[in-house]
Amino acid sequence: MTKEIVTFKGFNKDLKCRDFQFEIGKTFHHDGKVEACVSGFHACECPFDVFSYYSPADSRFAETISFGITDREEDGDTKIASASITIKAELTHPQFIQRGIEWIWSKIDKSLEQQIMCGNWSAATNTGNRSAATNTGYWSAATNTGNRSAATNTGDRSAATNTGDCSAATNTGNRSAATNTGDRSAATNTGYWSAATNTGNRSAATNTGDRSAATNTGYWSAATNTGNWSAATNTGNRSAATNTGDRSAATNTGDWSAATNTGNWSAATNTGNRSAATNTGDRSAATNTGDCSAATNTGDWSAATNTGDWSAATNTGNWSAATNTGNRSAATNTGDRSAATNTGDRSAATNTGDCSAATNTGDRSAATNTGYWSAATNTGNRSAATNTGDLSAAEVSGSQSVAASLGIKGKSRASEGGAIVLCYRDKNGELIHIRASKVGENGIMPNTWYQLNEDGEFVECE
Repeated sequence: MTKEIVTFKGFNKDLKCRDFQFEIGKTFHHDGKVEACVSGFHACECPFDVFSYYSPADSRFAETISFGITDREEDGDTKIASASITIKAELTHPQFIQRGIEWIWSKIDKSLEQQIMCGNWSAATNTGNRSAATNTGYWSAATNTGNRSAATNTGDRSAATNTGDCSAATNTGNRSAATNTGDRSAATNTGYWSAATNTGNRSAATNTGDRSAATNTGYWSAATNTGNWSAATNTGNRSAATNTGDRSAATNTGDWSAATNTGNWSAATNTGNRSAATNTGDRSAATNTGDCSAATNTGDWSAATNTGDWSAATNTGNWSAATNTGNRSAATNTGDRSAATNTGDRSAATNTGDCSAATNTGDRSAATNTGYWSAATNTGNRSAATNTGDLSAAEVSGSQSVAASLGIKGKSRASEGGAIVLCYRDKNGELIHIRASKVGENGIMPNTWYQLNEDGEFVECE
């Protein structure tokens, strides 16, 4: 009887290899010459060698028995070509990795075992100078190849891996991983079913949340997550992504920038350089894509969004939004159930009233509302619409601009070359009259406040 060799094999998702269809539990025979990498059935003695041929992302794996005529490639890995193969059992990824650990231990001098292992089915390996690898977890590994560094794992079914110099990878969570490849850096994870990964130099990735991840690829940077079912991701240099909320995310891709989220079911996202996105509200978002800019939200069920450079979008109201797309501009809202929106350059939209809105689309312009159930709207350049009273008022001072007040007891005024729009509503808010006029027509004087009376006529007011 020919010698049987325990091997491991990879397949595509259809259980095919080189277009040959295999089946679990069956034995296959090859007629003809057997030559490694040329002909015969191929498998590897070391499970991890299989990953060189089949990616763990989209492949299937099995334990196999190779027998009959065999051949190996000189100076190759553990791959074997055989005349016959039995596909013994399909393995899940964890099972396959466990077989890999078992294979490694089968090759180790047992007299050294206590020097490098504390937990069962585990390994602590160090090849760096003035360094340490410590593992006390079960089915786990701590690996360090960096100098003056440490890899420490106390979690079960987990791994701590460090390849950077003067660095540390520390994991205390079960079914988790801490991985660092950067120099003078650290990856730390204490959450279960979680990961902390750092590839940048002089950087850190820290996760303490369960089912969560902290990932940093930037240099001189940090990604920190303490929320459950959450993620903090940073790819920018000299930057930070910080999340403390549950079911939330903080993402930064800009250099010299920060994304910070402390709200639950929320997100802070920044892609601009020298910028920041900050959210502290629940079920909310702060998003910035502009350079030298900021998006800040502290309200619940709210959003602050900025896409302009040298700009800011700030919201502190609940069920509200502050949106800016202009350069060197700002959109600010502090009212509940309200919005401040600016699309003009060198402009501002500001709202402090509840159930209100301030909207500006003109360049070098401003729309400001401080009243409740009110609106200030400006679409002219070098112009402004301003409301300071409840139930609506608007003001513009730029030429060719319009101030519109459409609420109860609303009032408006405009400068020379501008226009006003007013309406009259009864005590129930029903629209009775609406009129518009240019300044200089229908008796409308510049820089004078007007309302509509019950007859639909313009009347001066304070």
